[in-house]
Amino acid sequence: MPSPAKVALIVGSPNDLPKVRAATEVLAELEVGYEVVVASAHRTPEKAAVFASGAAEQGIEVIIAGAGLAAHLPGVIAARTTLPVIGVPLSGGSLGGLDALLSVVQMPSGVPVATVGIDAFKNAALLAASILALKDRELADRLRDYRRRTAENAEAEAERKIRELWGAES
Repeated sequence: MPSPAKVALIVGSPNDLPKVRAATEVLAELEVGYEVVVASAHRTPEKAAVFASGAAEQGIEVIIAGAGLAAHLPGVIAARTTLPVIGVPLSGGSLGGLDALLSVVQMPSGVPVATVGIDAFKNAALLAASILALKDRELADRLRDYRRRTAENAEAEAERKIRELWGAES
């Protein structure tokens, strides 16, 4: 039986859903329950507001909100909840996501949104897990193991690449 959702991943368009997969894979590996929601700050603002206002009562502890272009969704969500909100600016449009990055990172005082890099749902999931791990020792252990494996994989890849480029002379 899956664990109850502790993290909500919200995007403004079904077209953004493939980018969310990186986060869901990390959360699943770390055994963190999650839910995925599509609600637009502009097209379905009531749905976004109701979701944000009721998330804590539903057991959600961290919200990851992805948005492109004007990227209002993370701020709209943060304005309606005291839960931590992690904004993921999405690539797209003529500026490749730079407009979204600047929009998400420039929140007004009193409405904080933590911001990760453009399309960085994986890092958003890891940040969400780190927040949850503050009060969940088992999750902290799984997160530590995940990071250890990531480091080991990076070292193995570096060694493989060195052998590939220079062979036995390295």
